[in-house]
Amino acid sequence: MSPTSATPDVVALDGTAPADRDLLGGKAYSVNKMRALDLPVPPAFALTTPVCARFHENGGELPDDVWDTVLDHLRALESETGKQFGKGPFPLLVSVRSGAAQSMPGMMDTVLNLGLTRELAVEIGSATGDPAWAEDTWERFCTGFGEIVRGDRTVTPPTDPYEQLREAIGAVFRSWTNERVTAYRKRHGLGVGGGTAVTVQAMVFGNRDDRSGTGVVFSRDPSTGEHVLFGEWLARAQGEDVVSGERTPESISEVGRHAPELFDRLEAIATVLEREHRDLVDIEFTVESGSLYMLQCRSGKRSAQAAVRVAVDLVHEGVIDRADAVSRISADHAQALANETSVLSGAAVLARGTGASPGVAVGVVYTDTDEACDAAGRGEKVVLVRPSTSPADVPAMFDSAAVVTEVGGTTSHAALVCREIGLPCVVGCGPGLTASLAGRTVTVDGASGTIYAGDSAGSAGGTDEYVDELLTYLPSNLPADHALAPLTRRTALA
Repeated sequence: MSPTSATPDVVALDGTAPADRDLLGGKAYSVNKMRALDLPVPPAFALTTPVCARFHENGGELPDDVWDTVLDHLRALESETGKQFGKGPFPLLVSVRSGAAQSMPGMMDTVLNLGLTRELAVEIGSATGDPAWAEDTWERFCTGFGEIVRGDRTVTPPTDPYEQLREAIGAVFRSWTNERVTAYRKRHGLGVGGGTAVTVQAMVFGNRDDRSGTGVVFSRDPSTGEHVLFGEWLARAQGEDVVSGERTPESISEVGRHAPELFDRLEAIATVLEREHRDLVDIEFTVESGSLYMLQCRSGKRSAQAAVRVAVDLVHEGVIDRADAVSRISADHAQALANETSVLSGAAVLARGTGASPGVAVGVVYTDTDEACDAAGRGEKVVLVRPSTSPADVPAMFDSAAVVTEVGGTTSHAALVCREIGLPCVVGCGPGLTASLAGRTVTVDGASGTIYAGDSAGSAGGTDEYVDELLTYLPSNLPADHALAPLTRRTALA
């Protein structure tokens, strides 16, 4: 406990923690809520958001009294898991994750497999009879720790697991002030905010064997709003593999074909969590040797089209009322729908991928993020094309008219960020695209997943039944400056 405040510095996320998102941050809040619902969630604790300010006030060092409390909670994790931190043959390994009160997908830092050393990796490999898995886990930890904590993925982590943990917590707190998070908060008008919390959670291993994997699912399609389980999965992988977009995953519907029991369980949990949130939800999960674990749940980022359909459908289902539905449509959603464009027939196709965020945009392809930002600063319409995107690309993404990637799926970093800000996005177009498109003017159709040559955009036609119904929820004398007024213009043009 901080000597100057009654606010707890560290709390156990056992389902009984204070239900305060501002205190726990979104990630820890969701872990605590899922444990309260008795869902399968690895045990965890959180350093609360006020500790972030204390960390920065203390010269970028974790105060000793907070560290002592962290160690107390670490011992509780050891007791709950039956494993010891830093001791084999089956040591407790943890993830260290960021989590601000506001959801900022893909912006902040996570370190996985923390607590591992070269000696422990050898010991785990011998004890499990699977040295290849132990080596893979060790290499993943070294890369993640070096890149996120030390700023150099080639640097070997400290040999003391406790030193690793203290450094990783500090790295997450420092990420609150980095360039990409600052750009995100500015873009979304979030202000300085109260800081990030840090969640320390017992690891489960999606890379463990052929019955393991990791994925992200939405309770409804975040691009269209259709009421179907939507998401992606990677076998023998860990969470960063899916979100980074460095590998193209398998559709969650494919999981239903070869692992129907897992699909059914995911679908049932998504229903429980959607009912709890009264909204479309985005769920991160891991499967270790056939056992399913939930890692995070939050209201899912969605396209403007999906926002309207989900709101209207939830009214039909009796989950929310009409006033709630209207409140869930932002001015940005309304503007995006009002300004929709289409692609002219006969346009030449340059590439095809997976549509990850709908909309049509035209621009000149840039493949370097600094050059893309410079071009946008000159008033040029930019299409950012990259092999994949990472949090470091966020400032350039915010300056672009569309984003295209060679690899990755609809739950990759590029897809998540673009859907939230209403940016057309196409992912998984295949290797070599970056070089082949550089410098060209292209039209990106984020719904069909198609890249066309030149400026091939035209006016959108037709109406949308969900937009039409939402308009009936609005007063007939809607002021011209109302946030949703652009929707009436769309209907008039149709």
